[in-house]
Amino acid sequence: MKIGIVSDTHGCLDTWKQIFAGYFSDADLIIHAGDLLYHGPRNAIPTDYNPKELAEEFNNSPVPIIAAAGNCDSEVDQMVINFPIEAPYAHVYLDGLRIIANHGHLLTDTTRIETAKNYHASLFITGHTHIAELFRDGETLFLNPGSPGMSKRADKKGTIALLENSTVRIIDIITGETLLQETLLR
Repeated sequence: MKIGIVSDTHGCLDTWKQIFAGYFSDADLIIHAGDLLYHGPRNAIPTDYNPKELAEEFNNSPVPIIAAAGNCDSEVDQMVINFPIEAPYAHVYLDGLRIIANHGHLLTDTTRIETAKNYHASLFITGHTHIAELFRDGETLFLNPGSPGMSKRADKKGTIALLENSTVRIIDIITGETLLQETLLR
């Protein structure tokens, strides 16, 4: 099983095409933690910003996409996306794993951990910060895949995550380098 995990694509068409071709085309599932199309009023418009065509790419994806709503996602976005943008949580139960995705903009560190415990989550995914992180608290692995096209990392590396064989890796989308890695508990 291979799951591609992404957040904060913010309408970046060329970046999506790059990560899909390089990392997600052979995945069994893609989980998106929100902010699919709109760049948001606090962000500069990315050079590859094309939300209309990105919506078409999402809709025509041969790999199923599960998405949680982000703070920049709206009703109009759902009108052009043909799969549910779930709010506030997207739930996936697959191969004995309980995976919860939420954009994270309304969660504190404490509520994030409490929510994961309440759902007995194996993997709890958030986005919003555009900065990748991966850590464990008890039985739950917490993941923020960062942003592939609008990174706020100090080094500006665009990132995504992959879940393969119970291992979660955060990857630099340009070099393919694994930046962080943890194993899920079963």
